[in-house]
Amino acid sequence: MPKYNKVTPELIQKLLDLLGKHNMTTDPEKLDVYKTDEETNPAYFHTPEVVVFPETTEQVAAIMKLANEYMVPVTPRGGGSSLACQAIPVYNGIVLCLEKMNKIIEVNKEALYMIVEAGAVTTAVQSAAKEAGLYYAGDPSSKASSEIGGNVATNAGGSRVVKYGTTRDQVYWAEIVTPTGEITQVGKRLQKNTTGYALEKLICGSEGTLGIITKLCLKLRPIAPYHFDMVAIFTDETKALAVPNQLLMAGVQPTAIEFLDNKGIQSEERFMNMTLPHSKDNGNYIIITIDSYDQDDLDNRVATADEICEKNGSVETLVADDRIWGARYNIGEAARNDSQIWLAEDIVVPVDKIADLMAQIPAIEKKYGIATTTSAHIGDGNIHVNALKMDMPMEQWNEVIPKYHNELYTLVYSLGGCLSGEHGIGLRKINEMKKFTDPVSLDMMKAIKKALDPNLILNPGKIFTYDED
Repeated sequence: MPKYNKVTPELIQKLLDLLGKHNMTTDPEKLDVYKTDEETNPAYFHTPEVVVFPETTEQVAAIMKLANEYMVPVTPRGGGSSLACQAIPVYNGIVLCLEKMNKIIEVNKEALYMIVEAGAVTTAVQSAAKEAGLYYAGDPSSKASSEIGGNVATNAGGSRVVKYGTTRDQVYWAEIVTPTGEITQVGKRLQKNTTGYALEKLICGSEGTLGIITKLCLKLRPIAPYHFDMVAIFTDETKALAVPNQLLMAGVQPTAIEFLDNKGIQSEERFMNMTLPHSKDNGNYIIITIDSYDQDDLDNRVATADEICEKNGSVETLVADDRIWGARYNIGEAARNDSQIWLAEDIVVPVDKIADLMAQIPAIEKKYGIATTTSAHIGDGNIHVNALKMDMPMEQWNEVIPKYHNELYTLVYSLGGCLSGEHGIGLRKINEMKKFTDPVSLDMMKAIKKALDPNLILNPGKIFTYDED
């Protein structure tokens, strides 16, 4: 890793000339806000020396050129909703916030696309599509606070992945500023394109290490007029976890298949101060969304889903109302309500291996004295195990967590899985990335990073480092 310089008064003046006083700050109290994102463990906190708020792509490019000239690191930041420390400025320097670049530029109803700036909040993107009678399929749990550029940078997932794919699958093209300050567009508004490397796919999920996304062309879809949400409640977790593949094999093709374990349900009851169905008799929830363009088709698929759940031993099937979806979407807030220090895992395994993973997690919890709640996008094998620091002293927590992680991740990889399904690697999983990733693959990633960012200026200290080189 190169030696970075501190932000100098000369650089501050150049940034001031470029952006104006209203678009930057060096105020210590304001800088303190940007020392973290959703991370609550102070061990990860780093405070920037200056925060900038560009309003145009050209300003972003000029900032990157200055950063290279002065050898100062830049950390891009969207809504600050990262769960893997992607927006924490590990080497201080400049935090570059995109919140002022938040315009919905175009919604094209006939051609089914939207052009939007990267700082637009995800719910604003969804609302703009809905106002046009269309549908943006990206739906991360953090949609009320996350920005669309951050969704793309982390290849966010969410509940609708089982039908529509991750955020990467919602993007036609992205305008980016390269680490050296050039402006380019990667991808095109095409259904097919094999003209060279698919650079737009590479940028999606690169966690702000290969370029700063400033503008996007997103895919839109017609809204299916018929919709049903159901929740099937199981006391046998293993039988519940067999449902996703059975639904797909039966041709039900749900839009979402979500899971919430009993400990998570009880955590939500404490957080939301309400009683949820079958919480006291070991109920586990499978939440299924089915959409259709035909009422009879919807009715048939809902009936098939209900029959599959009943055959698998569901104790009751109900309409999934706002309480149920609130419990699923607020699982992170409920975890924070139980413990200010907690870790949100987003491991991913093949769908047919979910039951194997879940069966072995309790033994790992017990071995290390870790309390957990679990939710999942079980339609795509993405499991969120929230580890909570309850009555454990901080010193013990810091000692136990690496051992807990090592055993959990070893299990995940033995089942053909990976460290992250949607949150990314960031700073938090950087050591595990090195340990569990094939070294040839890791070297390829490092070579790409070095080629595009020769000074290693952009979001350093994320995904991997060059310290060992």
